[in-house]
This record gives sequence, C-alpha cells and structure tokens, in this order.
Amino acid sequence: MSNLTIELDYQGVGELLKSEEMSNVISELAEGIKDRCGEGYECDVQVFQTRVVGSVYTDTSSAIKDNLNNNTILRSL
Repeated sequence: MSNLTIELDYQGVGELLKSEEMSNVISELAEGIKDRCGEGYECDVQVFQTRVVGSVYTDTSSAIKDNLNNNTILRSL
C-alpha cells in the first residue's frame, strides 16, 4: 500500500465556506425546504464570520401553530 498524505488548505476551505457559490447552494436548499413547508414560512441566508448559514422560520401565526403541532420544518428537511 502507498502512504498518502493529504494536507488541507485551511484558508482556502474558509474562503469556500463563505463564498458566493456556497451562498447560492445554501439558498437553493433553504428555498426547497421552505416550499415543502407551505404557506407562512420564510427562509434567510446569511454570511457569518466562518461560514454561510441558511435558516427556515415561521412567518405567520398559523405557521407557528402548524409547526408546533406537526414539526413541519423538521419533517421538511
């Protein structure tokens, strides 16, 4: 067997996690989850210090009730 050594470029990985391309991928995933949840749900994508983060949340009182009773967001993952 061969001895393979892999060395990560931590600065490059950090740039990738905060890149516009990663933001687009996360945005598409969050939109898909939001669409599966139905009406009253919204999504948001933000770039934090170390990475891009997407979130799906309730926007109306009926969506809050739906999510509490059915775990809609969790089931839409």
